[in-house]
Amino acid sequence: MSIYDEENNLFSCWRGQREGFVADGIVSEEHYINSPLKLCFVLKEVNDKAGGGWDLRQFIRNGARWQTWDNISRWVKCVSKFDKDVSWSELANISEDDRKDTLRSICAMNLKKSPGGHTTIKASFNKVVDEDKEYIQKQYSLYNPDITVCCGTGWDFRRASGLDKAEVYETSRGISWFLNSKGKAVVMFAHPSARVQDSLLVYGLADAVREIMRNKRLLRP
Repeated sequence: MSIYDEENNLFSCWRGQREGFVADGIVSEEHYINSPLKLCFVLKEVNDKAGGGWDLRQFIRNGARWQTWDNISRWVKCVSKFDKDVSWSELANISEDDRKDTLRSICAMNLKKSPGGHTTIKASFNKVVDEDKEYIQKQYSLYNPDITVCCGTGWDFRRASGLDKAEVYETSRGISWFLNSKGKAVVMFAHPSARVQDSLLVYGLADAVREIMRNKRLLRP
């Protein structure tokens, strides 16, 4: 069975628990499987006051929106070449076609599948995530990413995935990370649309991943 089929089988059960359910996961299974570095981005919820009921995978395949997804595209471009420096001139201008091409190899999952607004209501978000822990764990287990980037969701993902006892490490520049059950790195980083200069966000993550990926003592092959 394909990962896409497994996602949809899981969502068919999960959907009934969440009004306005927004499906997510691997954008293109072929490109994800063949990617030399499999990347999973964990976000909170989609911003959609209209009520949801759509598919984030298709939204990304169609080019998504520059908000959030330009910086994730930049992250992918840098992280996929973690052993090389990528100049800002190669990253500054991200087009819709760039997003379509770059993001097709990723996995993107929201912890809360029902939509929210521009600002997450923490109490409501925590309640849903706690109720959906089993579903979240089942979804994440489908992907076996090499690097998971928590986009402002690090502590929430630790709790939801049952990894809150895992040791937390820090890079030399203070970025927290831990290992998932497969011994692969989970980086606790900022949301891609955080109010920080784009280049600082981009290179901050790229620098952290570079250091983590060279830590052969902790990472499993």
